[in-house]
Amino acid sequence: MSASAGTPATSREWHLVARPQGWPKPEDFALREAPVRQPGEGQILVRNTHMSVDPYMRGRMSGVKSYVDPYELDKPMLGGAVGRVVASGAEGFEEGDHVLHHLGWREYALVNAKSAVKVDPDVAPLGTYLGVLGMPGLTAYAGLLRVADFKEGDTVFVSAAAGAVGSQVGQIAKLKGASRVIGSAGSDEKVRVLVEEYGFDAAFNYKNGPVREQLAEAAPDGIDVYFDNVGGEHLEAAIASIKLHGRIAVCGMISQYNATEPTPAPRNLAQIIAKRFRMEGLLVGDHYDLQGRFVEEVSAWVRSGELKYRETVVHGVDNAVDAFLGLLRGENTGKMIVRLGD
Repeated sequence: MSASAGTPATSREWHLVARPQGWPKPEDFALREAPVRQPGEGQILVRNTHMSVDPYMRGRMSGVKSYVDPYELDKPMLGGAVGRVVASGAEGFEEGDHVLHHLGWREYALVNAKSAVKVDPDVAPLGTYLGVLGMPGLTAYAGLLRVADFKEGDTVFVSAAAGAVGSQVGQIAKLKGASRVIGSAGSDEKVRVLVEEYGFDAAFNYKNGPVREQLAEAAPDGIDVYFDNVGGEHLEAAIASIKLHGRIAVCGMISQYNATEPTPAPRNLAQIIAKRFRMEGLLVGDHYDLQGRFVEEVSAWVRSGELKYRETVVHGVDNAVDAFLGLLRGENTGKMIVRLGD
């Protein structure tokens, strides 16, 4: 099956060329040319239009085996992407279809059709399939409702609350009847967005003072649920504030991803005995059975305007590493997306 007219002979893709020590540096990555191959049977050739950069990718850059294989050196990195089919060797996929797949970090991708999912740009903008209606959205939905066992009337605290996952956790909690939702973020502007746009009851800038003190002021009666994206000082503060039989869903610990030395917090984990709280790790891959219910419920909230979302869009494959590094520094509000074309 030949590619459509206008498909170039080569395209560009990002390779990891060195394992980062501490904070990743631009020289740990290289943008390289690669041939655009025609699809064989069961394959589709996709021109990526949007790709995702996510905090979990930092873990894949280390050589340590974890819940997902590390990135290989001198090979293209992987990540969520949406694109348009430009040639198909697979039944059920035609030129012009839009698909979601996991071969991001490149302009053109030769995708096994079994690992691609069709998406409809008429139902929602293509970028949303990487964010509010994609993996981050399902993470928020499953993490709050299943892992943290949210109940109507709960007081909920979310860290990194202006990010793609945290902003959705807080809004879903409000829509499901939380009595109070509190968020932390890294700038006064993000705090304003949390309260004025996303409807959080309270929010604070963790850079303005000790998290423990700011959380105690925002939740004087304590919290029932903590959705953890940060770890460290935030987790310690949440343990101090959590009520008897509270629940903590641990989604991420971005405060520790680039640490070169062990981090001390939380230093009060022994409170798990007296308070009998439950703390459970969260991987979205365990919860894809909720996908249908999630898309149905959340897309309706998005269409009605009840659930709001923001995207930070960086343009061009050349700027993908800058977008990823900016994400680690907290420069995004909402989902960080790299737009490669129309």
